[in-house]
Amino acid sequence: MLPGYPRAVLSDAVETLGRPTAGCILYTCEHASNRVPRTWRPTLDDRALLRAHWGYDLGAAWVTRRLARSGPDVAVLSRASRLLVDVNRAPDDPTAFLARTHDGEVSFNARLDLAERRRRLARFHEPYHQTVAAMVRIGRPRLLFSVHSFTAVWRGSPREVEAGVLFDRHDEHAAALVSALGAAGLRTAPNEPYSGKEGLIYSAARHGREGNLPYLELELRQDLLSSRPRAEAVADRVLAALRQCGW
Repeated sequence: MLPGYPRAVLSDAVETLGRPTAGCILYTCEHASNRVPRTWRPTLDDRALLRAHWGYDLGAAWVTRRLARSGPDVAVLSRASRLLVDVNRAPDDPTAFLARTHDGEVSFNARLDLAERRRRLARFHEPYHQTVAAMVRIGRPRLLFSVHSFTAVWRGSPREVEAGVLFDRHDEHAAALVSALGAAGLRTAPNEPYSGKEGLIYSAARHGREGNLPYLELELRQDLLSSRPRAEAVADRVLAALRQCGW
């Protein structure tokens, strides 16, 4: 961490790191936390889902904090589990509130009415996106970079790729980063294991387009991020790749 670098600032919905300055990189982490306030009374089965990928992106928060603290950049991280409301989905997206996963049902989403959806959007979704929008407006960042992670095995099939660069625009920036991450020793592919061109980078696309700035989403395989030291070592590779690309 740089001397005098500000500590995290926490609210109910959001964690922020740093103060936006002109030309910074803005890192975001939409699935940073598996936190569910006691109001929703998670069952034991819910807690098992919350500890898994359904609840959050394992290791992504460690990577995001390391990246933001490696320079005069800023970060915004969500502090609510994606099972309460997924801030990487539009408010009207049916998958913003998951009642059932491949590994079981989510008890506190079983009978969601419109009023409860609105309460969660107002408490978690809106503050998150208001914070990102404020960072964009104040700092005019040179890049918006969203950090996520994915499982090493999906429904019995191993995933060979170690990193994916997701994009729906800025194809040249994405190609350059894919190459740089490969040079840093990560098996990387464009729009894998999900595709930004299929609308799966809601948060980055929303704020990148509104702020008229380049945006990309990074996906890292979770077995590479199984501890904080391992995650931070991967973050250092990512940072080197970003610097190689001129960011």
